Amino acid sequence: MSEQKKFHWSSITRHHLFLPIMCLIVVLLSNLIKTPDFFAISMRDGVLYGYIIDVINRASELVILAVGMTLVTAASGGQDISVGAVMAVAAAVCCQILSGGQTSVDAFQNPLILGVLAALAAAALCGAFNGYLVAHLHIQPMVATLILYTAGRGIAQLVTGGQITYVRVGAYSMWGGALPHMLFPLPVFFAVAVVLIVSLILKKSALGLYIESVGINSSSSRLVGLNAKRIKMITYIICGLLAGIAGFVASSRIYSADANNIGLNLEMDAILAVALGGNILSGGKFSIAGSVIGAYTIQALTTTLYAMNVSSDQLPVYKAIVVVIIVTLQSPVFQKFINNQRAKRAVKRGQTNGGAVV
Repeated sequence: MSEQKKFHWSSITRHHLFLPIMCLIVVLLSNLIKTPDFFAISMRDGVLYGYIIDVINRASELVILAVGMTLVTAASGGQDISVGAVMAVAAAVCCQILSGGQTSVDAFQNPLILGVLAALAAAALCGAFNGYLVAHLHIQPMVATLILYTAGRGIAQLVTGGQITYVRVGAYSMWGGALPHMLFPLPVFFAVAVVLIVSLILKKSALGLYIESVGINSSSSRLVGLNAKRIKMITYIICGLLAGIAGFVASSRIYSADANNIGLNLEMDAILAVALGGNILSGGKFSIAGSVIGAYTIQALTTTLYAMNVSSDQLPVYKAIVVVIIVTLQSPVFQKFINNQRAKRAVKRGQTNGGAVV
C-alpha cells in the first residue's frame, strides 16, 4: 500500500503543472504574513470583493496576453515583445473612433462595435506584420517584434494626436468594471472566454499539434506536408488579436487611451508567465493551463509586493529575484540534479536493504 501511495505521489510531483501550481500557492499564502484577511471575500450588490478577487481581476489582461505568447513561443521558438505596444495601438484606434477624433466625449460619436472591430483589426494587422518578418523573412522573433515594441506607442500617439483620448461613456467603461449581480468583474469573463475558446480550438482541430510540430522541428514539419510559414503567421496573428482584446479591456478600465501607459511592461510579464508555466521558451510542446497559472502567479506576486509597501520603482527588482528563484526551480538542469539525487538515495536504500538481508 505504501508503495502504491509513493507511486501516486511521484506521478503527481512529476506532472508538468505541479511546480507552477505550488509556486502560485506559495506566493498566495505568503500574503497571510502581511495581510491576514487576504483570502477574505465579501459581496456587495451581487459582486464579489477582496484581495484574491482583485488578483483574479487584475490578471485578466495578462492571462489574455500569456495565451497568445504561449502559441508564438511554441511555434517560433521566440517571444513577441511588442504585445504591450499593440495593446496601446488597439486602445488608441478604438477610443479615437468612438470619440470621433475629439479629446474627450460623453457620448459615442460612432457605434461601439465599429470601434472594437477596428481595434481588433489593427491589432491583428500588427500581429501579421510580426509574423511576416518571422515566418517569411526569417528574422529572429525578438528582433522582429522589437520594431513594433519601439514604434508601437509612437503609432498610438499619432492616432490620438499625442493626447489622451477620453471616452466617458458608461457603455464603454462597464467592460472594464463590474456589473451588479455578475459576481466577478467583466475582465475576468474576457480572460475565461479567451482561454476556453483557444483551448477548444486547439483540442478540436489539429492546430495545436501543428504548432508543436513546427516548434520542435520546422524543417521536418515541412517534409510531412505542414506549411510552417502559415502556421507561424497564424500564431502571430492570434497573438496580435489577443493583444487587441487586452488593449480594449485595459482602455475600458480607465475609459481612455493612454498610449504611454496601457500595456506598459506587460510583455515582460507575459513572457515570465509562459516560463513560470513550465513551457519551453525554445519552442515545441506547450501548456495553456501552465501559462494561465503563471500569469496569476505574476499578478499575485505584484499584489504581494504592493501589500508589503514596495514602491512601483522597486517592484521590478523584487519581482526579478522571486522569478529567478522560481524559474531556477523549474529549469531542466535543476530538475536533472534533483533526479540524480533521488537516484543516488534509491541506490543507497537498495544497498542498505540488501546488506540487512545478508
